[in-house]
Amino acid sequence: MKLFCLEQSQMIPISLDEAWAFFSDPRNLAKITPPDLNLIPSSAVPDHMYAGLVITYRVKIVPQIYTTWVTEITQVEAPNFFVDEQRFGPYKFWHHQHRFTECPEGVLAGDVIHYGLYGGPFANVVNWMVVKRQLDGVFGYRKQVLEDLFGT
Repeated sequence: MKLFCLEQSQMIPISLDEAWAFFSDPRNLAKITPPDLNLIPSSAVPDHMYAGLVITYRVKIVPQIYTTWVTEITQVEAPNFFVDEQRFGPYKFWHHQHRFTECPEGVLAGDVIHYGLYGGPFANVVNWMVVKRQLDGVFGYRKQVLEDLFGT
């Protein structure tokens, strides 16, 4: 299986504590996810995360096709770091690191996502034509929402 990697970062003009409070609240994920993905929690969502937390979602992967996405928070080092991993869902493999670094301008929020796709020899094409573009769109949307919420 080929692993793909997506890295992105964004400076947010808030304190580290404010960043952690926002990003570690699983209820905020829907706020920073494009509405067209229709990300709907299908399990109870607590107001704070912890290692071992499992959340299930219903998510639209393409028009008219939904799937269940089960994620687990596997590591938490408040207020700087957490990892979510897919346990079941649209990816063959999903490991998402969220890092928060305090800077003079605010907080640098960084993401490193390693993901694998189904499709065998066609995974590269599927990534290039669909998945990479979709993930870029998700993070573009998230960037705009965070700017609207917290400024630039």
